[in-house]
Amino acid sequence: MSSNPSATKSADNATAPRRATVTRNTKETQITVTIDLDGTGVANLDSGVPFLDHMIDQIARHGMIDITLKATGDTHIDDHHTVEDVGITLGQALTQALGDKVGLTRYGHAYVPLDEALSRVVIDLSGRPGLTMKVDFTRSRIAEFDVDLFIEFFQGFVNHALCTLHIDNLRGVNAHHQAETVFKAFGRALRMACTADPRAAGIMPSTKGSL
Repeated sequence: MSSNPSATKSADNATAPRRATVTRNTKETQITVTIDLDGTGVANLDSGVPFLDHMIDQIARHGMIDITLKATGDTHIDDHHTVEDVGITLGQALTQALGDKVGLTRYGHAYVPLDEALSRVVIDLSGRPGLTMKVDFTRSRIAEFDVDLFIEFFQGFVNHALCTLHIDNLRGVNAHHQAETVFKAFGRALRMACTADPRAAGIMPSTKGSL
């Protein structure tokens, strides 16, 4: 695992780059992720799972996070290991890029519609992993993608980003629309949570004094 040393700088320092690179290699997958939390939403993605790339592109674009991802995995078996491990590696990169979390907004939320579909995502950069996800997809596959893998992606993410995440698809008929609203809302909620709070500069956003 490697990371940009600047990722450990205080999050409320406006001049500190909030970037990290993480490489994670297992017998099942080989993944490298680079993120810049203060980017412009540029994504360079090659996970080997096209629909996952499409969804992570939504995170980048709507979260205003630059994401570079290269993954090689045992997709000849199925996509499970790659999707889960990409979530894990992205979560690790976020943790490193955030640094000590001083001055952060900490909480983020977003509602995003797409035609008939509407999703809500709420996130707390709490230091405690927790996922509640309620999405009743109207079909089991989107193109070749198994929708059961979405929860594996987000579970891997929250376990290593150390955040609390609530995902609710409030309505939807088209499964592609359901998924896209979830990932767009996730990107926007994450952007809000990672934004520096100008009224809390130098302050840890917790009564415990740490996150």
